[in-house]
Amino acid sequence: MNASLPTAEALRGALAGLLDGLPPTQAAQAVDRLISHYRGTVPTGVPVLRDRSDVAAYAAYRMPATFEAVRAALGALRDAAPDWAPATHTDLGGGTGAASWAVAEAWDSAARTTVLDWAEPALALGRELAAASGIAALEGATWQRSRISAALRIESTDLVTVSYVLNELTEQDRTAVVTEAARAARAVVIVEPGTPDGYARVIAARDQLIAAGMTVAAPCPHSGTCPMEPGTDWCHFAARVSRSSLHRQVKGGSLAYEDEKFAYVAATRFPVTPAPARVVRRPQIRKGQVLLELCTEGDGLRRDTVTKRHGTLYKAARDVAWGDEWPPR
Repeated sequence: MNASLPTAEALRGALAGLLDGLPPTQAAQAVDRLISHYRGTVPTGVPVLRDRSDVAAYAAYRMPATFEAVRAALGALRDAAPDWAPATHTDLGGGTGAASWAVAEAWDSAARTTVLDWAEPALALGRELAAASGIAALEGATWQRSRISAALRIESTDLVTVSYVLNELTEQDRTAVVTEAARAARAVVIVEPGTPDGYARVIAARDQLIAAGMTVAAPCPHSGTCPMEPGTDWCHFAARVSRSSLHRQVKGGSLAYEDEKFAYVAATRFPVTPAPARVVRRPQIRKGQVLLELCTEGDGLRRDTVTKRHGTLYKAARDVAWGDEWPPR
């Protein structure tokens, strides 16, 4: 899950120098407020990005992490439906367009993208970054101001992404937006922070998508009830993100990377082949064996112990990562 592909490099290039001229203290204050938001300590129902400084801080601090999380979710969808590619894509509450960058990478810039957001400063900066991307699908994207609420109506589309948006909405708006996404799209991908609250929002959205007639493609191996017990555990994954100088400045960290924790669901209206099982915790590698915590179709949550006597499967287990399907296809 490393940011090593050309689109990720183009994103880092487009973000380079974005905060030039913005006082470091102002950028740090904006980032602190954004962190509070993503931890759920600010009111919902209002746009989070209020002005240019907010948007610049968000893009520099959050956009790479959002890109990596959505990229991982889209990768799981592609594994479940390798022969499918969207011709059209709508990014609900897309802000500066991180999910659109991930879509452009996943399907080789094939999809025509429309980004809908209620914050004009975010759309303006997203358009600016896309113009500097050198990626045709992003350069040709439509950036449209639209309130993300129960009144939202979107045109039929192949793919809808809703990333790090549901926490900004009231419960009524959240339900209506997911319902509208399910009505309009052939595939819906929803990504939220990898917290218990984020997982709860993803599970509620998952239930809505299934009720609307969609099939879960990932991360679950099935469209049945999640086997994790609410209130005691939650399903989430991690994506490796390269840290910018702003990350290190605000967090006081020295590492060149951090892990973005996220929860997600991908569901479709066309046939898919979900993973037979999904690794839902970091694999534990011990001498001569690997312990895998799995979510499975028939056995719910299960621990598998893979040893050297399993031959090639043992070699695969030593390379498998948290969030991967098991066994590898």
